[in-house]
Amino acid sequence: MHIPDGYLSPSTCAATFALAAPFWYVASRKVKRQLHTKLVPLMAVVSAFSFVVMMFNLPLPGGTTGHAVGLGIAAIVLGPWAAVLSISIALLIQAVFFGDGGITAIGANCFNMAIVGPFVAYAVYQAIAGRSELTSPRRVVAAGVAGYVGINAAALVAAIEFGLQPMLFHDAMGAPLYAPYPLSIALPAMLAGHLTIAGLAEAVAAAGLVAVLQRTEPELLDLTARRPATSGRWRETRALWFGLGLLMLLSPLGLVAAGTAWGEWGAADFADPAARQEIAAASGNVVPPEAVPSGLQRLSSVWSAPIPDYAPAFLRNEHLGYILSAVTGSGLVLLVFAGIGALRARRSPSV
Repeated sequence: MHIPDGYLSPSTCAATFALAAPFWYVASRKVKRQLHTKLVPLMAVVSAFSFVVMMFNLPLPGGTTGHAVGLGIAAIVLGPWAAVLSISIALLIQAVFFGDGGITAIGANCFNMAIVGPFVAYAVYQAIAGRSELTSPRRVVAAGVAGYVGINAAALVAAIEFGLQPMLFHDAMGAPLYAPYPLSIALPAMLAGHLTIAGLAEAVAAAGLVAVLQRTEPELLDLTARRPATSGRWRETRALWFGLGLLMLLSPLGLVAAGTAWGEWGAADFADPAARQEIAAASGNVVPPEAVPSGLQRLSSVWSAPIPDYAPAFLRNEHLGYILSAVTGSGLVLLVFAGIGALRARRSPSV
């Protein structure tokens, strides 16, 4: 789901950024009106949850990997507009500091996972949950279905973005310049893993968290019931932060799954025989181009993240490195939202 640098043409990156920008603008305007509520700490913990849950790689059909996004629970707890900002911030931190997703592709990744996914999930959740009580089992079912449909909608859009590249951008000889596989391969390759494992993971995450909130803090579901809470105290979300801390400690489980997510192979993989076999096996047994697509090669090194692949250079233990990366990423999320809250308080001291 995290499209790296080089898989999308500059014009595609610009177009998806332009598509995402109005959503960011409207979301910031809508959320600004609610910053006096508990929305800021909720956005922080949901954004951190999204960051960490995306580190849990799962084995998918074809030998690739995938992950949940947390877009279902974000849309349910925050509403779609606040979810746009929360997941976008998580994706930005992943790209800048950990190299998970490209800098040039940030518009596409946010459009897919922070906009399309949450809005679809929210619509599905509202349609199924209706006006049922906050503690109704119907809402748990609605959350699961919403998460499942939302992540598959995001995967579908990403597959289309991948699949259009060789059709629109190729050299005079017909060789692809960026992502090498057409729609006929990209669509089934992406959707096979998300309609099965990744979609189920997103469904379980959304349904499970709604079930937990129904038992512990059902008022946190009030935003989508249009009865927003009015307290802005960070300590009211401490139970969620405790759960997030436990998830950070378990994050090395994301290292168990072998393989690379479809469409996230590096430029060097196109010249590696073992990696080429992996790419072909995950792409309908269609071998990739002999040479690295020139545009992909050029853009793949546009940014060097300080902690690539969630592996701090000073730690030799990859499990500890993964935990430290989870803590660091969540800490950066917390700093961003603490800054937003402080800025809001400075501008509106009477609130």
